[in-house]
Amino acid sequence: MARGVVIRGLYIPRGAVAYRLLAPARENLGTLERKFVQPAMSAPQVSVLSLPVQTLPPTLCETARDPARLRPLARLWMLACIVALLALLAACGTTKVQPGYYRVQSGDTLTQIARKQGTSVSNLVRWNSLSNSNSIEVGQVLRVEPPAGQARTSTPSKSASKPASSSRSSTSTAKRRTAPPGAISLVWPAAGKVTRGYDGGGSNGIVISNSAGTPVVAAAGGTVAYSGSGLRGYGHLVIVKHNASFLSIYAHNSKLVVKEGQSVKQGQKIAEMGNSDSKQVGLYFELRYDGQAVDPAGNLPPK
Repeated sequence: MARGVVIRGLYIPRGAVAYRLLAPARENLGTLERKFVQPAMSAPQVSVLSLPVQTLPPTLCETARDPARLRPLARLWMLACIVALLALLAACGTTKVQPGYYRVQSGDTLTQIARKQGTSVSNLVRWNSLSNSNSIEVGQVLRVEPPAGQARTSTPSKSASKPASSSRSSTSTAKRRTAPPGAISLVWPAAGKVTRGYDGGGSNGIVISNSAGTPVVAAAGGTVAYSGSGLRGYGHLVIVKHNASFLSIYAHNSKLVVKEGQSVKQGQKIAEMGNSDSKQVGLYFELRYDGQAVDPAGNLPPK
């Protein structure tokens, strides 16, 4: 017959599994004996057959020995957490934004947002202090109205740009915008041939064609407002702000050599000519006055 220990009326057979319910986690059979069995007292001689034997529930024993039975519960718990997280993200995405702001949706670009909101990409970059427009993310809230004290410069809508029933020459003249004479003095931003001119409609700037790597220079002194490739359709782009009224755009470069916030002098190299986001090698140059694209010919020296 196997021997065991009697502790306050409960017989513990040798080799049985001890529950933590019987004692704190750090107590073992020896400490229990010292705590509950008094010295000089012998345990009563009780037949093992006459005592009820307490055993572990078979289901708990099998589950403890077989961790695989715990996996379905873990999967259910993980699924519940994922569902709760998705619900939270969905709630965040549907929160209304204040008037004058826009929440970025999946597939949005700055160009698309500017077109929808009737403004320009340069305005969005300036109003939101975007150091790198590559980093715009779904759910990000952008300012689409000018801050207090600043005038709004909107992009003409397609309907407004359609000519009325008049002659083609008068329509072309109406579309063409120029800066005030002498308002800014420019140098040519790159050497090469002008292969496309300004027309105020399909082309708001000019294209200067030359070989890849041709230096691109600042047409006038100022501060680099943007240097990156986050604006779709412009490739590697540099925007230089010359003063409160003028800024210039240099697109489709192969390499950028200036950083945002950097001061540049007139004629200083800012990029190298390329064909990023373009089928042909060439520099797309645009001059903007008070947010509107203007014909740079009146401010560039004759070639």
